[in-house]
Amino acid sequence: MRRFALAVFCSVLMVAAQPPEKKTTTKKSGGSTVLHPEMTVAADAGSADKPMGTLGDKSSETWTATTIGAGVDKKPEPGKAVTETGEIIDLSCYLQLGKHGEKHVSCGKKCIQNNQPIGLLTKDGTVYMLMEEEHDPRRDGQTTFRQAAADHLGHIMEVTGTEASHAGLKGIYVQGFVKK
Repeated sequence: MRRFALAVFCSVLMVAAQPPEKKTTTKKSGGSTVLHPEMTVAADAGSADKPMGTLGDKSSETWTATTIGAGVDKKPEPGKAVTETGEIIDLSCYLQLGKHGEKHVSCGKKCIQNNQPIGLLTKDGTVYMLMEEEHDPRRDGQTTFRQAAADHLGHIMEVTGTEASHAGLKGIYVQGFVKK
């Protein structure tokens, strides 16, 4: 009886010691990992091949002077100039609910206008957080990027800026939206 009880106890311990089951993202049609691919943009909102417009200025410098000046020892984290195409999304609703596309524009605009994070959803499902690049103007509320993003929520746009990433989080810092 003791052996049986010991065997049961060991079995319970082995089951309890198993790592938690990982939630996997299944590939959707065409290999995409876009959440809810049935939530599409409006017919006139652009496409990956023909974006509706552009956001961000191309620059010869990765970081602006105000960002360099704000860096630890005047050295911002590494970044690289990029241009990516995708749907402008409300990052909070996308990550929490999978919402994007034409049917989510009204809600998403409210979220962005109320300071929820802005994102870019590419055709392959990559998500970037979008932010103004210019550090001091961004910190001091002297930029117009949030309004530009709200105006283009649910549109396919070409976004140019500086990509930075850390621990799986990807961001594009967009230049050119400092209030004049």
